[in-house]
Amino acid sequence: MVFMYNYFMLRDPKKSISDIVTQQAEILWDISINLFNNPEIAFQEYKACQTLCEYLKNNGYSVETPIGGLDTAFRASLGSGEFPTIAILAEYDALVGLGHACGHNLIAASAVGAAMALANISPKVTGTVQVIGTPAEEGGGGKILLINAGIFKHVDAALMFHPASKNMVLRTSLASSRMKVEFYGKASHAAAAPEEGINALDAMILTFNNIHALRPTLTPMDTIAGVIKNGGEASNIIPAYTCAEFSIRSLTTNRRDELIEKVRACAKAGALAVGCKVNCVVTPGYSQMIPNRILAGLFKSNLESLGLAVEDPSPFERMGSTDMGDVSHIIPAIHPYLAIAPEIVAGHTLEFKDYVFSETGKTAMLNAAKALAMTVCDLLTNTDLLHKAREELTEAQLGSS
Repeated sequence: MVFMYNYFMLRDPKKSISDIVTQQAEILWDISINLFNNPEIAFQEYKACQTLCEYLKNNGYSVETPIGGLDTAFRASLGSGEFPTIAILAEYDALVGLGHACGHNLIAASAVGAAMALANISPKVTGTVQVIGTPAEEGGGGKILLINAGIFKHVDAALMFHPASKNMVLRTSLASSRMKVEFYGKASHAAAAPEEGINALDAMILTFNNIHALRPTLTPMDTIAGVIKNGGEASNIIPAYTCAEFSIRSLTTNRRDELIEKVRACAKAGALAVGCKVNCVVTPGYSQMIPNRILAGLFKSNLESLGLAVEDPSPFERMGSTDMGDVSHIIPAIHPYLAIAPEIVAGHTLEFKDYVFSETGKTAMLNAAKALAMTVCDLLTNTDLLHKAREELTEAQLGSS
């Protein structure tokens, strides 16, 4: 049901947003639970995409799906189609083996809740509201694929929230990439003719040892984590082939790329020592998040109006990576965090998953929906804020070049 409020006739549109989200709380929670109970991994989020699209259609949005060449991506639009266009992003992919232990079901439901509130209070407001469904955040880079397909070309700002253990609006994220390292040696019997072999596993072990030797040179925000995917076939056969996968992260893309070259050098040294051939393949990863202070300030004020206290991230805050970082490099964007669990509980764990399904998860989802919609209202009714946000991003881009 769409409530036909008119934004310009409301004396307090933000209170109306809060009231509407509260009224629809159980419907939004049902959406979240539906996704939670039916987890779908990257690029397979067909049920989630259908569920979200149907609800947005029922609330007055024009929905396109698929978009950007992705079967489980969508774009829901409401408004004049004119400047400004503000996008609320939805994530809904689950983790392999862990389901929604990252809380993407809460992200999706909050996006729908914000969109519903905006539709109900401002059907005639100048400008455009979009909800963009972005698949495969957990390693697939759905947002990057949508950027490359031009989906964000006419978007002026993008917002979303993520569940966490603190309320934060200005935390960045780590730039990330993956590297596959393969060694090619020569098989031989380990007892009968070891001198005839070239041990690819020795080259791999040397690579890990070389990386460990780098540890004193790494900063607290540098991360190199690796796992051997293939270490050989039998203990009495010298391995002719081994491979490993490394996750490489740092605060900036430039520093991440420096680390990539260091890991590549470690692998080449291992190959040279043993006499193997080596192949290193880098998979493009995610850029670091550039949180826009103009947008973050608005979101913070709206959270505080709801009674939430916001913390500043600590200097060495542990964090992961997100393809929202790539969005933040092309348009003003924020990726704030709302607490659903105690600080001792890390994301991507079964313990965190319990909180995703809890009352604290529900409360965070509703507060996020309200603050997202309120922030969109701020931007639609004061386009000077958008110009300032764009200027800030331009300065950040120049500073990082």
